[in-house]
Amino acid sequence: MSQLDPTALDLPVATPPVTRGRGRLRLPGWLTLLLGNPKARIGLIMVGTVALVALIAPLISVSDPNGFSLLDARQAPSWNHLFGTTDQGSDIFSQVVVGARRSLLLGAAAATLATALAAILGITAAYLGGMVDEVINLLINVFLTIPAIPLLVVISGYLGTQGIGTMIVVLALVLWAFEARILRGQALSLRSRDFVEAARVSGESTWRIVFGELMPNMVSRIAAAFVLVFYVALLVDAGLEFLGLGDHAATSWGVTLYWAQTNSTVLQGEWWPFFFPGAALAFTVLGLVFLLAGIDEVSNPRLRTEGDGRAGSRLGRVFGRRRALDAEEA
Repeated sequence: MSQLDPTALDLPVATPPVTRGRGRLRLPGWLTLLLGNPKARIGLIMVGTVALVALIAPLISVSDPNGFSLLDARQAPSWNHLFGTTDQGSDIFSQVVVGARRSLLLGAAAATLATALAAILGITAAYLGGMVDEVINLLINVFLTIPAIPLLVVISGYLGTQGIGTMIVVLALVLWAFEARILRGQALSLRSRDFVEAARVSGESTWRIVFGELMPNMVSRIAAAFVLVFYVALLVDAGLEFLGLGDHAATSWGVTLYWAQTNSTVLQGEWWPFFFPGAALAFTVLGLVFLLAGIDEVSNPRLRTEGDGRAGSRLGRVFGRRRALDAEEA
């Protein structure tokens, strides 16, 4: 008896399993999406370059950034001193690369703390409502009413210590309110959605709903808040240190600018003590601005172009499809 051809009887034919290549490096989904956006790609490259320089700063620093050498004082940029030297003979290149470590650490830590406060308080206030919402909303309004820079000047001037930990806490307490207002407004539009109601009816706790249902659908907005507070913290910290309200014994971009201003280097025709730390600060902030613009374009349906349509739909799967649909309805 001859065997029948299974295809003739319309029987399913087993297909051989597709073998996937092993050892291929696959980037995280969110990173792939950001790299697909030109602005976000430029921002990541710029910020990544500064972060890499900060990591290898001890290896590329040519001398002690706070060392003194009267023989090398006031030297213009050259092969011996790429960024020149200060009035005390300190190498400015070493100050810039080593100072990147403290400036980036302070900005990232302040942004993390401020974003955490904004997300937890703003989303919790929107979900609970009632008296809790009124109290937190009043607290947000108070911090938004108080001028940030004068408050920072007063707090920094009267604190006994001005170390990096103090500056992180002060910056976070001043910068959290603006993003808390935005996240509260977005959470108000999500709390009446079906998935939140289903979690509430099923008996989920408040913290489980806030952290497990609302926050995952607001990841892109929280990420944008972090980047925004990051570069604002960098600028504010540099401004405070430039005014003499920072830790003068530390090495950072703001402290380098402070000593350049104190020694009146520009009046003496020495432009390099101002230019190079200022250029490093501007380069980092510009990279963060590009990154923030890229996150907005990829995650916000209204800002997508036709070329970003495919990336935008994929971002909805990564950051939460429900959050993207809510943004379109709004």
